[in-house]
Amino acid sequence: MSGYGTTAGDDPLQTAVWRLRSRACWADAAALLEPVTAPAALQRASLLVERCLYTEQGWAEAEDALRTAEALARSDEERGAAACERGQLAYAATLLGVRDRADEARAALGRAAALIAPSAAGRALLDFRRGLLAENLAHSPQAARAAYRRAHAGATAQGDALLLSFTWRHLAGLALREGELAEARHGFSESLRIREELGYLVGTAPALASLADAETEPDASRLRAEAARLFRLLGGVPTWLAPRLAPPAGAA
Repeated sequence: MSGYGTTAGDDPLQTAVWRLRSRACWADAAALLEPVTAPAALQRASLLVERCLYTEQGWAEAEDALRTAEALARSDEERGAAACERGQLAYAATLLGVRDRADEARAALGRAAALIAPSAAGRALLDFRRGLLAENLAHSPQAARAAYRRAHAGATAQGDALLLSFTWRHLAGLALREGELAEARHGFSESLRIREELGYLVGTAPALASLADAETEPDASRLRAEAARLFRLLGGVPTWLAPRLAPPAGAA
């Protein structure tokens, strides 16, 4: 994620944005960015879209930021990146039950695929998001795995450690569903390791909870307890993790 505050050469602004983002302070991070250029507007929109997915709040602000990014986009790559963010926002709204925008998500990601070249930096993220759509909205694990693998290869080639933490986790999730425990543990462990190394605190609790699903006791309970501690520390974010961390019925 060079350019996003996770490498030694990043400028102070990007480092500040990353630190706020990683601690679930998306609005504060977005406030540091003046949306006067396409890259700044796109980054600001991506932060606010991510906030929607993690908190189920801020939909109007994300829409406004997206419209600004779309208006400022000039190149195919910039227009494709804006379409990718629109697809992600529509996906999040559908997944979280806010409103069924599945058709919009598919159309936006399809438009992004037509605009972003296969070798472009944004292609790996697009492939990952198409995998999310395939897995969670189309319920096609085979298509999802193919998209996640393309994203994983792209992220590896680009040295995008944060995206790798996502592809590892989602590939491991598919492996777990198929009973491939060793493969699942490896993928979840890699995802957790990367997120801890990057200091991506808001993504660490989900990584711990996922690894717990592939572990046996007492390790599973220890991992879930640590996930619950981080979840409370961040004020109950991501919201969708709460049911997985709830104590079993009848537990003290």
